[in-house]
Amino acid sequence: MPMPTEERLSQLVAGLVERRGFDLEGVEISTAGKHAEAQARVKVIVDSDDASDLDTIAELSRELSEHLDEAGDFGETEYLLEVTTPGIDRPLTVDRHWRRARGRKVRISLRPGVPAPDSGGSDKFEARVGALADGTVALVLGGKRNPHRVSVALADIAEAVVQVEFSPPGARELELAGGVAPGRPRPGQEEEVPGTTDALPESVTASDSPTEGIVE
Repeated sequence: MPMPTEERLSQLVAGLVERRGFDLEGVEISTAGKHAEAQARVKVIVDSDDASDLDTIAELSRELSEHLDEAGDFGETEYLLEVTTPGIDRPLTVDRHWRRARGRKVRISLRPGVPAPDSGGSDKFEARVGALADGTVALVLGGKRNPHRVSVALADIAEAVVQVEFSPPGARELELAGGVAPGRPRPGQEEEVPGTTDALPESVTASDSPTEGIVE
């Protein structure tokens, strides 16, 4: 029996993910091995406004495993289910991503023809994410030395990717950004704050038996 497509997998899990208070950020299906020994690896990426610890992710993983077993779309194919949250270096593509990234440093590329927010600046730059309102995001430029706030329309941004930080931001630039989004770790402290969705990604795997979940 062929495996479901990623589109079909999204349809299967979206309702349960939403009912448990999460947003479905993506699904991936891959296979390891050949022919009869092949095993499917099913990855479900979720996020929420609130911090989610491993226990919460593990419970969701068990429920999703049971749900997929009942649906039967994988037939006799063995599969390994992994439920995870996005990594730090996620692209920001919708409003909720920007809200959850408040206080984070991002690498931004503007669309062709859009002027840089700083006179004489580049159309590719790093900034700290501030508040989002009416399709416009506040960005803090200048780093620790010269922090200042500008506003950029989301429609003018071609790409924005959150950056890994190894040291905390300056107090003034974080203040201009409006602080860190609730439930998220302070920039530069990702490895010190376990159990949050925006730190190093939380990941739980389970076999096709919903009682065999393990933390990766």
